[in-house]
Amino acid sequence: MKHKVRIALMILLLAIGMVLVSCGGGDTTDDTAENTSSEDTTTQEDTTSAETDTSEAASDECAEITEVDWWHISTIEAEQAYWQSKADAFMADNPCVQINITVLENEAFKARLTTVMQSGEPPDIFQSWGGGVLWAYADAGLLRDISAELDGEWRDSIAAQSALELFGKDGAYYGVPWQWGAVGIYYNKDLFEQAGLDPENPPATWSEFLSAVQTLKDAGITPITVGEGDKWPGHFWWVYLAIRNGGQEAFLDAFNRTGSFTDAPFVKAGQDLEDLIALDPFPEGYLGFSYNDSAAVFGNGEAAMELMGQWHQSVQKDSSESGEGVANLGWFLFPMVEGGAGNASDVLGGGDGFGIGKDAPDAAVAFVRFLTSAENQIDALETVGFGPPTTAAAQSAITDPVQQQILEARNNAAYFQLYYDQFLPPAVGGTVNDAVEQIFAGVATPEEAAQQIEDSAVQELGN
Repeated sequence: MKHKVRIALMILLLAIGMVLVSCGGGDTTDDTAENTSSEDTTTQEDTTSAETDTSEAASDECAEITEVDWWHISTIEAEQAYWQSKADAFMADNPCVQINITVLENEAFKARLTTVMQSGEPPDIFQSWGGGVLWAYADAGLLRDISAELDGEWRDSIAAQSALELFGKDGAYYGVPWQWGAVGIYYNKDLFEQAGLDPENPPATWSEFLSAVQTLKDAGITPITVGEGDKWPGHFWWVYLAIRNGGQEAFLDAFNRTGSFTDAPFVKAGQDLEDLIALDPFPEGYLGFSYNDSAAVFGNGEAAMELMGQWHQSVQKDSSESGEGVANLGWFLFPMVEGGAGNASDVLGGGDGFGIGKDAPDAAVAFVRFLTSAENQIDALETVGFGPPTTAAAQSAITDPVQQQILEARNNAAYFQLYYDQFLPPAVGGTVNDAVEQIFAGVATPEEAAQQIEDSAVQELGN
C-alpha cells in the first residue's frame, strides 16, 4: 500500500515538478536540454502526417492502418524536416503504418506530457531524457517494456551503455537514447586571447578558473553568461561543483539515503558557487535571461564562456544576430576542485531519447529502432548536426573538433551523472533548480539551499 501511495504522490507532483525540470541542450539540453535547441521560446505546436500519393492504395492493401503518435521538441525548421523525412521513409517501406508527428516547444511539451500522463493516455513515442521522470512513469504503468525487442543486436549497437541504463529500471527498458553528450564550458578563443589568456590552455582547476574570470573582467570582457531565468542552466554549475567536491559516492549516498544532501560536498558546492558569483562575472539582467537569451549573448561575442550541453553549438549560432555564432569556438571539461573527492574526468551530461508509451504498437518500436540505426544517426549528424550519436558505428562520422572533445569526455568519464533535475524525482529536481536560483540571487546561503534539497529528498525518497 505504501508503494502505491508513493506512486500516486509521484504522479500528482509531476504537474508541478515537470515544469521546473530542464533538458536537452540540447542542450539542452537538462538538462538537456533541458535541454534542446529552438528558434525562440514561444510555444510552438505543429501536428503533421506525411502525405503520400499511395495513401488510398495503402488503405486498399491493408486490413487497417496502424497509427503511431510521436511527440518531439525539435522546433528548428531543418530539424523538423529531417524527422519528417525519416517518417516518410519508414512509411514508404511500411505502407500500413501512419506516423503522426506533434512538434512542441520544450516547456510546452513538458506541461502537455504531464497532462496526458495523468489521463493515462501517453503518446506512442515521446521525447525523454531518461532517469527519475521516466522511471516514475514506468512505476505508474504508463510505459511499454521493450526489453525483448532491445536484446541482442539493437542493444549491442549502442555505445553509450550508461545512457541506455537511464531508460531502464529493474531489468526492464522503456526507451532508448539517440544522442548523448557532456556538459562543458564553451569559450570564445578570440576573447580569451584579447584578455591575455592562452586560448589553447583553458583553466584546469577551480582556482585557475576563478583567476581567468578575474582576468577577463579586468580586460573589460564579460566572463560568463547563464540563462538563470530558466533555472536549469544555473543548476549545471552547482551540480558540477557537487560532483567535483563529492564524486559519485556523495551523490549515491544522498540518493540512497545513507547520506544527505546537507553533507559537506553539497554545502561546499554552494560555497564555491558563491565565490564565483562574488566576482560579478555575469551580464546585467542574467537572472531573467532565458537559455536562448543567454545563448544569444554568447553567440554575439558579448561573453567569453557558457556552461552548457552538447546542443549549444547550434543554439548559440542560431540565436546570434549574424546567424554564424562564435567563429573561434573552444570547449573544456569543468575544472577540478582542489581537494575534492571527484575524479577530474567525471562528467555531468545527458541527451535526448525516445520513451515508449504503454499502448504503443509494435510499429512504434520498429520505427524507433529505425531512427537509432547507425545509418540514420550518421545522416542526422551530417544533415542537421545532431550528436554525439549513441550508436558505436556512427561515432567515426564526427569530424567537428568540439564534438570530438565532447565524445571523448563522454566515453572516458570515470563517473557519468545525468542532470540532477532529470535523475532525481521531479519534485526533488525542481527543488534543486529553485534552491540554486536562490544562491544566484543571493537570497539563500549554501547551507539553506542544501537543506531545501534535503527536505524535498526526505519527502520523496525517504529518511
